[in-house]
Amino acid sequence: MTLKIAVVGALGKMGQEVVKAVIADKNLELVCAIDKFNTGCNVHGDVAIESDIKGAFELHKPDIAIDFTQPDTIFENIKLYLNLGIKSVIGTTGLSKEQLGEIESLCKKNNTGCFIAPNFSTGAILMMKFAQMASKYFNNAEILEFHHNRKKDAPSGTAIKTAELMAKVNSNFKTGNADERELIEGARGANFEDANISIHAVRMPGFVASQEVVFGAPGQTLKIRHDSINRECYMDGVIMAVNYVARNNNFMYGLENIL
Repeated sequence: MTLKIAVVGALGKMGQEVVKAVIADKNLELVCAIDKFNTGCNVHGDVAIESDIKGAFELHKPDIAIDFTQPDTIFENIKLYLNLGIKSVIGTTGLSKEQLGEIESLCKKNNTGCFIAPNFSTGAILMMKFAQMASKYFNNAEILEFHHNRKKDAPSGTAIKTAELMAKVNSNFKTGNADERELIEGARGANFEDANISIHAVRMPGFVASQEVVFGAPGQTLKIRHDSINRECYMDGVIMAVNYVARNNNFMYGLENIL
């Protein structure tokens, strides 16, 4: 069965890649494209940009919405999808634990699936898993994440998810550190308090998305790094999530759960 897909944020850098991936997949059909810019412009065949999400969904009746928009709108978007009974795959980060909890409750209430992932790159997921494995053997670690300077949220969802996975294995990654005094506030990064991990966020032109987890122990360091060279690397993971949510009506957070 061909799945009807709506792409929300279709003109964004990620949205454009998603549109191409949907068009290239013989099991998917692009039925509507949503963006606040260039309304009426065709993106593929007779599919033109629309700005009214609810109106477009009522007209085209997509099975699944793929949303890569903005942190300040994503929560309301997801609630709209779930209350309309539309399944969704979400790549926008910046949601709080409380918001994720509410989304999970709405999935159950509406018997509708929602798949949220901080990162859809299979290489990035492996980086997170390897960091979790290493956490058993190292009591000191920090996370450095690098993104383009148009990314609004910091630290990245990938960095937070990595820290959460590491915290499941080890409760303190600053064992033996001196009592610290920052001469400039934030010099030691943001502290992920569940496991005392410093997270450093870099924002500048030239990066797409990179992350490095640095582990230390007497006499040695271990660095686990992943670099996204372009946004095409996320599309396999997006399609995996689409196929998962098409078969399931539950809430899922993190691509690692289906790899």
